[in-house]
Amino acid sequence: MTLVAIKAGPYAFTARLEEELAPVTCARFKAMMPYDEKVIHVRWSGEGVWIPMGDTVYDLPWENPTRHPAPGEFIFYPGGYSETEILLAYGGVAFASKLGPLAGIHFMTIVEGNENLAKLGKQTLWEGAQSIAFAIKD
Repeated sequence: MTLVAIKAGPYAFTARLEEELAPVTCARFKAMMPYDEKVIHVRWSGEGVWIPMGDTVYDLPWENPTRHPAPGEFIFYPGGYSETEILLAYGGVAFASKLGPLAGIHFMTIVEGNENLAKLGKQTLWEGAQSIAFAIKD
């Protein structure tokens, strides 16, 4: 089991990569670490924050897809109909874009720090973009 240390805004989280359910996506994300970015609040999907990744399309299989990630679940949208992104749900999410409903690959789940998810989401909503950093946990 691979654990990931996450620092988002002033909050620390630990997440588990869902390597049995999304092995290709998890391997691709592991290759990206350490990964430092910014999260912004979602526009269409509900209570979530996301990392915009531009127009780069990732050739990933549709493993473990969902439109409704639970709080603490990360989904990877590899591009195509909408911008490539990674989304973290902190509350109710129905993943979508201006073109309509989308599905993403659930590849990682927060296992420590869940009590700060809503705080991170509301801080991002009211104060703007927050830094986020991912690294394999020793």
